[in-house]
Amino acid sequence: MKKLYHPVKIGNLELKGNLFLAPVAGYSDSAFRSVCIENGACFTYTEMVSAEALVRKNFKTEILMKRACNEKVYAVQLFGGAEDVMAEAARIVREKTGCEVIDINCGCPVPKIIRSGAGSVLTKEPEKLYKIASAVVKAVDVPVTVKIRSGWDKQTITWKEAAQAAIDAGVKAITIHPRTKAQGYEGHSDWNIMKELVVFADGRIPVFGSGDLFKPEDAQKMIEQTGADAVMFARGAMGNPFIFRDAVSLLKNGSYEPVPAEERIKTGFEELERLVSETNEKHACLEMRKRFSAYSKGICNGAALRAKIVHAATVKDYRDIFEGFI
Repeated sequence: MKKLYHPVKIGNLELKGNLFLAPVAGYSDSAFRSVCIENGACFTYTEMVSAEALVRKNFKTEILMKRACNEKVYAVQLFGGAEDVMAEAARIVREKTGCEVIDINCGCPVPKIIRSGAGSVLTKEPEKLYKIASAVVKAVDVPVTVKIRSGWDKQTITWKEAAQAAIDAGVKAITIHPRTKAQGYEGHSDWNIMKELVVFADGRIPVFGSGDLFKPEDAQKMIEQTGADAVMFARGAMGNPFIFRDAVSLLKNGSYEPVPAEERIKTGFEELERLVSETNEKHACLEMRKRFSAYSKGICNGAALRAKIVHAATVKDYRDIFEGFI
């Protein structure tokens, strides 16, 4: 019987463990990924990058796919609705980043992504998913993976057809978020579908699970209940990169210790400093408002701190707010 915490292979890439950071729009930048890695994340994904923007040489997107300072291996996630554009974008990503995996977003439910023929449309239209995935696989020399949803709505459940199309195209792993496009991020993800996908894949490629992972115990339950080869934290890691450390401890030893408030805030400042160096102080401080609000959850007088955090505009502002913690 496989251990709860174990290595994972994506094609010829071997990872030390099975706890991943998901691609989260507006969150999974290199600064955040770096603190997740320091706290035990075994593999990380960038937030989704527009293939169209890359091919049109709008390299403002380059900041999205920059490798973190401590990132030995990582995946860049692309979205797009045209196979030739996706293939060219994948080549650009490899050339500019040297990333170890290219991931194709086939699950985003956001209307503007769907209107471009990308995201959840590809789970709904397996033939299109096949063409795009096949083109990307042929374009690059690294493993290609896909992330899908369970389907479009409860009447249109297409995960099985999407998974078969991806396998036929030569992808090396499938991540499933078992909500429909219609659900968005509401309601509950259906882990039974994830379990069915694991059975359907039958060891041909690994299956990674995403959806409703908010604490270490959720990761343990997902692995035990579905047989997923790895689990991918998304919202559960926001303001809590320690969830990886805690989950590693739980899966290996059966328990974990709470993270002290001072360490939570210290990690927040490390993220802030890295974000400043990668962008600028103004951008970083505005971006860190939501992140420090998340770091402060569960801390004594957290509500009072958050009332100040939403007005912070400089590094000094944050140092003044958290003077008692640093």
